[in-house]
Amino acid sequence: MFPDYFLGTDVVFLAKDLLGKYVFTQIDGQIAGGIITETEAYRGITDRASHAYGGRRTQRNEMMYAAGGVAYIFLCYGMHHMLNFVTNAKDVPDAVLIRGIQPTHGEELMLKRTGKNRCTPALTDGPGKVCKALGITMSENGTSLFSDRLWVEDRGMVVPDNQIITGPRVGVDYAGEDAKLPWRFRGKMR
Repeated sequence: MFPDYFLGTDVVFLAKDLLGKYVFTQIDGQIAGGIITETEAYRGITDRASHAYGGRRTQRNEMMYAAGGVAYIFLCYGMHHMLNFVTNAKDVPDAVLIRGIQPTHGEELMLKRTGKNRCTPALTDGPGKVCKALGITMSENGTSLFSDRLWVEDRGMVVPDNQIITGPRVGVDYAGEDAKLPWRFRGKMR
């Protein structure tokens, strides 16, 4: 992956294109990661479902305004961390939420972090579960996606269009018509 990949101006394209890429963390010297299987696109200022809708800037969402290629982490319902990849140019607050991964590295570590005893698809089939399994907390907010702590790799996997399920995003009913946008992507890789 090249850093300018995340400077792309089409967040919906990037959300779909990230399917099949790998995401890794190295926390306390331990590596965990897997294939990105589900994403959602959030188009900054014009998207009612985005934390930056209407140009809103807060301490919570400030990282969305960074240049693409960093992590935007937020806490949902006061308990679940959510991993987003910031995209586009500085001050254009687009982001891709990582909703699911297929574990490929550090499965035992992920089981320990999540308190599970079997590595099933349900282990990392939600954004809060992804962060818990990868050990992601607010400490990773603003971390480069090319760091030795959190990184993305392109290993050449291409998910064909006929293997991608597209639909509306989850949990954004408050966004009116924008809640119906087909900006959620799930790859059939399991």
